[in-house]
Amino acid sequence: VQLQASGGGLVQPGGSLRLSCAASGSRFRVNTMGWYRQAPGKQRELVADISSDGSTTNYADSVKGRFTISRDNAKNTLYLQMNSLKPEDTAVYYCNTFFQSWPWGRGTLVTVSS
Repeated sequence: VQLQASGGGLVQPGGSLRLSCAASGSRFRVNTMGWYRQAPGKQRELVADISSDGSTTNYADSVKGRFTISRDNAKNTLYLQMNSLKPEDTAVYYCNTFFQSWPWGRGTLVTVSS
């Protein structure tokens, strides 16, 4: 399985971005998936996860109410809608299974700055 995140960029505080993560192979649809981020000098953290059928989602307290995770199993793609972005959201964002069982793919850099 290969994972490739995209959609990052430079955005002002209060702005929005939508991240995508494309997964190869057919195992995507049977796995709980998560979005992770790693800020400079910090450990990678889970920010949101979604069940295999999309019916259940969970969020870190730091992003609750601002981020929305979703998935399209027909397209093997995971999404993260990020609204009301803050400078502390600056990080490289990755996707993986909830148990981090697949090789880490290329992340996408999100920079929130004025």
